[in-house]
Amino acid sequence: MRTDQDGAGLPAGPDAASVRAAVDAALDRYLDERGREAGELDPDFGRDLVGRLRDFTLGTGKRLRPLLGWWGWIAGGGAPRGPTAEAALRACAALELLQTFALVHDDVMDGSPLRRGTSSVHAAYAAEHRAGSCAGEDRRYGEAMAVLTGDLALAWADDLLDAALADLPTRAGARRVWSWVRTEVMAGQFLDLRGQARRERSESGALRADRFKTAAYTAERPLHLGAAMAAAPEPTVRALRSYGQDVGVAFQLRDDLRDAYGAPERTGKQPGEDLARGRNTLLLAAGLRLARERGDATAARVLGRVGDAADPTDPALAARVLDALGARELVLRRCRELSARGVAHLAALPLDPDVMEGLRSLAQAAARP
Repeated sequence: MRTDQDGAGLPAGPDAASVRAAVDAALDRYLDERGREAGELDPDFGRDLVGRLRDFTLGTGKRLRPLLGWWGWIAGGGAPRGPTAEAALRACAALELLQTFALVHDDVMDGSPLRRGTSSVHAAYAAEHRAGSCAGEDRRYGEAMAVLTGDLALAWADDLLDAALADLPTRAGARRVWSWVRTEVMAGQFLDLRGQARRERSESGALRADRFKTAAYTAERPLHLGAAMAAAPEPTVRALRSYGQDVGVAFQLRDDLRDAYGAPERTGKQPGEDLARGRNTLLLAAGLRLARERGDATAARVLGRVGDAADPTDPALAARVLDALGARELVLRRCRELSARGVAHLAALPLDPDVMEGLRSLAQAAARP
């Protein structure tokens, strides 16, 4: 990253490593400032809850959303070293705090004990409660503290974005995109949780939840936010959003495959969590359809009990049955189709070569199991 006074703190180039380094530096500065303010309210609050939020945010995440926001800014005509570039970068960094909020709350809702290879926030707080022989129920304490952590991340994401947009003439349009992405991620989570509770097995329903829960806030809206800040022409916005929709869904489908078949050291989570909960995924819904179409009563019975409260199918067995039916290959094929289609949306755009290569590489990664 360049350190000259003109543009200090901006990415040295559009490559992923440079953008991630600049985003990390922006987040580090922002969280330092907010952490000091929090410590003045109460030292324990600043040290414990804010410290945990900081560690989670600056930990092992890939900074995918800020990266796509920055690429959207450049693709939309934003000058990467222009007078408003630092404001645009800070706005993109706010997307990482939105990610912190979403992941911390998602782990509470799913009861996931692991995130990124270590204890999830609610599990870490619950363990702290047990170690301290505290009053009350450790699980409830952990969940409550995690909810507070996620809430604070969302509040600070809003604060960071608003402060950044104050320096941009395009702030009204960018703020609308931010409003959409926050609502869409809630809608996707609602559809996901309701589908799980009702034991829905719908391919279209699974893809609809993926569209909002993952694609919108992972790829489509970050690109849209960057483009909106740059006042990009409508054809550019449409192409970037279409790319984001397709590649974002491909990423979720890939993650569904990794949940069922991946190793914990690679995924950072326990294997088979989605199958254990009976989450409505394309993998499970397509597998059940294939079993019924083939008249395979045994496979249909095994998959029909996935997520059943009284007599649940073992996730490892369900994964093997899905593989034998061809559902695993069907989902992987869909990932590849979405990846290729996403890149095709960009064909007519005069993109910076490094940005185009980054977007192409990202799409290819979404197609790898």
